[in-house]
Amino acid sequence: MPSSPLDREEYVEQEYFFRVYRERLLESVPSQEILQTIHEELLATTRLPMAIDFLRAEILHHGRISGAMTRLAHYFAPFQAFVIRCSEEDESRFEQLTALRILELEARYRARNPGMAGLFIYQLECIARNRLGYADGLKAMSDDPLYSADWRRWILRLQSELGTLELAELIYRVSEHFYTRRATGRSKQAEADRGLVLFGEQEGRIARANIGLDPLYLFAALQRHLDYPAVPKSVVTDDNERLPKALEARLQKIEQKLKILEMETKGGIDLSRFYKPGENAGS
Repeated sequence: MPSSPLDREEYVEQEYFFRVYRERLLESVPSQEILQTIHEELLATTRLPMAIDFLRAEILHHGRISGAMTRLAHYFAPFQAFVIRCSEEDESRFEQLTALRILELEARYRARNPGMAGLFIYQLECIARNRLGYADGLKAMSDDPLYSADWRRWILRLQSELGTLELAELIYRVSEHFYTRRATGRSKQAEADRGLVLFGEQEGRIARANIGLDPLYLFAALQRHLDYPAVPKSVVTDDNERLPKALEARLQKIEQKLKILEMETKGGIDLSRFYKPGENAGS
C-alpha cells in the first residue's frame, strides 16, 4: 500500500538536493563527496538529511543509490527510485544528469499543490521520451502516494490497454469531455451512465484532438494550454559531451604532445611550414 505524501518542505528540499547533485556532477565532483557535503546544507527539520546518509552508505558499498531509494519507499516515491535505477543500469543510454533533472522538476511540481492528472502526464512523458519501459514504469507510477485508488487501478490497467488503444483515446474516454459529448441530445439518463472520470473537460478536448497523432504532440498541447510541467530533454546529445570540459581540455593537450613526439621520432619537426610566404629560417 502506498505511503502518505510528504510535507511540502520535504519536496522543496528534494528539489534543491536533485539540482545541486546534478550541478556538482557537472563540475566533476565525486558522488560520495556530494552526498557528504550537501548533508549540511539541508534543513535539519526535514527527513532528507537522514535519507542522504543512507544513500551515501549505499554508494560507498555498491556504487549506486537506486537500491537505497527503493528501500526508502516511505520517503522517496517509487517513480523517483525507478528513474534513478534506469540511469544506473550498465547498458542504459539514459543519463544520470537527465534523471536528476527530471526528479528536480518533479519535486518542484510536488511542492506546489500538484494535480494527479498533471503528475501522471509528466511521469508518463518521462517514460515515453526516454524509453524507460512501460511495464516497470507504470507499476512504479501506480504506487505513488499522490494518486487515489481509482487512479492507481487505471494506471495499472494501461499496461494492457496501451498496446491496443492510443494514449490520447484512453485519456479521452476517462475525461469529463467524453461524457459531455455523450449526453448531448440524450436524456438525463446519460448522467447516470457516467463511468470513471479522471481528467477534466479541457484535457478531454485536447486528447480528442490528438487521437491519431504522435503522443508527444498531446504532451506538448497539455503543457501549452494547461501549464502542465514540461519534461526536460536529454542533456547529452553527442558522445563527446560525455566528458567533463576540464578532462576534455587535458586530453587535447596530451594529444598535441603525442603528435609532437611522433614527429620528433620521424626525423624532427619541420618548422618551415609555419613560415609566412617569403620568410626563411634566417630572417
